[in-house]
Amino acid sequence: MNTETTPSVVDRASYQDELDALRVREKAHTHEGDAIAAARRRLPMAEVDPAITMVGPHGPVPLLDVFEGRSQLIAYFHMWHAGHPAAEQCEGCTFFNGQVRELSYLHSRDVTYATLCQGPYDVSVRYRDFMGWDVPWYSAQDAADVLLGDRPRSPAPLVCYLRQDGRVFETFWTSGRGLEPMAPTYGLLDMTAYGRQETWEDSPSGWPQHWEPGTREIMRTDGRPTAQWSRLGAGRSDDLGHAEH
Repeated sequence: MNTETTPSVVDRASYQDELDALRVREKAHTHEGDAIAAARRRLPMAEVDPAITMVGPHGPVPLLDVFEGRSQLIAYFHMWHAGHPAAEQCEGCTFFNGQVRELSYLHSRDVTYATLCQGPYDVSVRYRDFMGWDVPWYSAQDAADVLLGDRPRSPAPLVCYLRQDGRVFETFWTSGRGLEPMAPTYGLLDMTAYGRQETWEDSPSGWPQHWEPGTREIMRTDGRPTAQWSRLGAGRSDDLGHAEH
């Protein structure tokens, strides 16, 4: 064991004392998060045209239909690099969107999750299928300008909507580190001794910190979004076709 890059070793009682002290801060952090969520639920809303059109598996559909009959919609505006192969698609969107898998608990709260890709449907859905994702997938290529306005497209935003009596309202949106609830990977890494191993983190001297924030390499391995390698290993094709326009 390299003692220069590992935590100090103490007896279990001392270890538990330190952990108990940290628990106080963890609980305060949780309670502050609860308070922020309470304030989020009280934000004003902005009305959105429910007839704005997406493209789905059966052709054009209005935004209202993306709710799938539920009262709320969480929509992730997946980035798309037009004309680029799968290996060059957005590593950040692949990282975040790919970790939203089990939707039944959202559905039990009357919430739909859907990906609104900023590229064309026929090409981008091939990427979804290559990755093996089964979340609802739509193209918002022609609707993104209206839905997103002048807010930044990268990192791709996550937007929450509410449906009431045929009307649609935007209730919240976030981007950047606000997307971290989509990625349990980060929460799990934050519990480990070495953390995310990114250079911005406050870690003891000698702790491994391999990645610079804001670079493509942080979510890529050997030139591809990291998660793609297991799909290729399983024999899936990453051919996106040539129908892009």
